[in-house]
Amino acid sequence: MHKSVTAVSLSLSVVLGFFSMSLWAQDKNPTPSVSVKPSLTVSVAPALSVAMMQHLQANGSLAAWQEAVVGAEANGLKITEVRVNVGDRVQRGEVLAILQSDTLRAELAQAEGSLAEASASAQETKVQAERARALQQQGFYSSAQLSQALATEVSAQARVQSARALVQLQQLRVAQTVVKAPDAGVISARQATVGSVVAAGTELFRLIRQGRLEWRAEVTSADIGRVQVGAPVQITAASGQQLQGKVRMVAPSVDAQTRNALVYVDLLSNMGSARAGMYAKGEIMLGQKQTLTVPQTAVVVRDGFSYVYTIGVDHKVSQLKVRTGLLNGDRMEILSGLQPEAQVVVSGGAFLNHGDTVRVVPAVPGGTLSSPATK
Repeated sequence: MHKSVTAVSLSLSVVLGFFSMSLWAQDKNPTPSVSVKPSLTVSVAPALSVAMMQHLQANGSLAAWQEAVVGAEANGLKITEVRVNVGDRVQRGEVLAILQSDTLRAELAQAEGSLAEASASAQETKVQAERARALQQQGFYSSAQLSQALATEVSAQARVQSARALVQLQQLRVAQTVVKAPDAGVISARQATVGSVVAAGTELFRLIRQGRLEWRAEVTSADIGRVQVGAPVQITAASGQQLQGKVRMVAPSVDAQTRNALVYVDLLSNMGSARAGMYAKGEIMLGQKQTLTVPQTAVVVRDGFSYVYTIGVDHKVSQLKVRTGLLNGDRMEILSGLQPEAQVVVSGGAFLNHGDTVRVVPAVPGGTLSSPATK
């Protein structure tokens, strides 16, 4: 019995010894850790500082550069003829309408008769004054009689000048019965109708001077300081027509309610289908500026925010929230949130999460992989 117990104890000691040796061997030669399998194959590209053309987008309306109001100058006359209609292009001095002039022409003839009568009377008094001078020198006329003859001559000359002024006035009134275009342009409105009696100052036509239109863009007060006079502008009208323009003037004040200011842009190209009052949008060029950019495909939009993914030395990605700016070709401007020369994931970022491990392969021209990325 004692021998059996001793044998069992010896066997247990041997088993414990082997177990201890196994644990010592495992501590001496630890098992290698299992490597993390990359979740995606991506290509990367550095964030580069490039010169980008800055532009400011704005909305506005097309309007007449200057609109002239053509009204009646004569009072109480009837329109007998209207020669133009809305949309007609006219030249400076072209006849637009004619008013009745019979009464004015009769008054002109009467004034011309009065002028002829005054001229004849003045001629007679002039002869009498010259005779009085001669007789006064011979002693037949006194100084008082000579002065009276000279005064009569001066009075007659004054009546001639008055009659001549009346003739000129009547001629002007007759000329006002012919309504002419004050400048070349396009008729934009017409109120004149044949047979209507108009008063002085009544509007008959509206004229877009020289047919020129301008774009009045609304720009926020924060951006108004960036707009320079003479800057080129690309405009797209509501009809889809592309127009070229140039900033003529920036408004000196800002609207107190909208906090927007107007930028007046002269249109340089053919108007085509563009019309005054039409809505248009455009881009005002602000010049070139050095700015940080990444390929457009590197920017991922999630929950309304923009992100890029950068690669660390351990091939793990970091998600960075960035603020984007303008798009120039295939390069997106990065305003904040990214350091220059950072290696960003060009494609496949939509499938990545912060901390993922990826495999990096060289990028091909265009910033994409030679084969579709696989997860």
